[in-house]
Amino acid sequence: MATTRVRRLLACLAVLLVLAVVGPHAAVAAREYAAIFSFGDSLSDTGNLCVDGIPDYLATARRPYGMTYFGYPTGRVSDGRVIVDFIAQELGVPLLPPSRARNASFHRGANFAITGATALDAAFFQERGLGQGVWSSGSLHAQIKWFLEMKPAICGAPEACRELFRRSLFILGEFGGNDYSTPLCAKRPVSEAHALVPHVVRAIGEGVEKLIAEGAAELLVPGLLPIGCFPVYLTTTKQQKQQQPPDGDGSSYGRRSGCIKDLNTLSWVHNVALQRRIAELRARHPGVRIMYADYYTPAIRFVLHAEEYGFLKQAPRACCGAPGMGEHNYNIAFMCGQPGSHACDHPSNHWSWDGIHLTEAANAHIAKGWLYGPFADPPILNASESTT
Repeated sequence: MATTRVRRLLACLAVLLVLAVVGPHAAVAAREYAAIFSFGDSLSDTGNLCVDGIPDYLATARRPYGMTYFGYPTGRVSDGRVIVDFIAQELGVPLLPPSRARNASFHRGANFAITGATALDAAFFQERGLGQGVWSSGSLHAQIKWFLEMKPAICGAPEACRELFRRSLFILGEFGGNDYSTPLCAKRPVSEAHALVPHVVRAIGEGVEKLIAEGAAELLVPGLLPIGCFPVYLTTTKQQKQQQPPDGDGSSYGRRSGCIKDLNTLSWVHNVALQRRIAELRARHPGVRIMYADYYTPAIRFVLHAEEYGFLKQAPRACCGAPGMGEHNYNIAFMCGQPGSHACDHPSNHWSWDGIHLTEAANAHIAKGWLYGPFADPPILNASESTT
């Protein structure tokens, strides 16, 4: 009997020792999510914009999109998988079907993201004379409405839905990129984009709270990429500057990165405001796990430390575009998927796929950082929870 007590005591001491050494979070058993529900824009879309066929204007649903992984276009705006695909595969969940797909099963999750989506509704931009820059009706709150309309097909009774959602992962974004591009593409001052930040962050926060009200207990909320590093903005900005006096010292571009400082500052301001909002939501909902996912840091690292990630050391340059037509391989008349464009032979050498979106290789690096760190606060999983 004494021996049994000693063994139990030693076992308890061993558990306490593990907790003291590795900390309480690392001792948590590997998370098993029942489902994943994703919302967002073209960085997350898995085909919602082309479930009824490929619109004539949609070059992103033509070859060479999808060339690396699927072998054909799927509606994903990349050469292969997007981040939500990597997360689903790592968590043992089937690739999420687009929510508009017919005859699909949504019991393990659904993807409501759609290319062109904004955080703010179209009416917000129309009131400010920017309605022409919004061509998708799938704003954040429209996507949440689609989610609520789908509930009966997912889980039936309200009690069953709350239990399913409590055990599910909700990925909310990114949102904001298309909101800010609306005034920027209309050649409005960057200050007008900055003025949208409080509205965009408020909309994202409201979206988080709507999902929490439905029972969501684990939510991943991504910030913005450093948009000043993207070939689309680098190309259009330099074209505009050709008819203006030179900057002299070139101070509008980062000395090491070559990225546009003002636009990266916009992304940074958004991300700081979003993290502040997330902190407020955590305090308001202590039983809910809200994770901030960092797009900005890994993308900057792709530019400054390209070789560490297997990318070519070069100025930000699209893999798929118009070869020989500019430093950044981006030309609006020969965008990827359009006649006259061409994809590089090895997309895995590039982080920018088409000048606007990421390659599968870049998505893989970011997904890993969101799953295990260091690009999420906190990461979805602990390093000890790897399923591979």
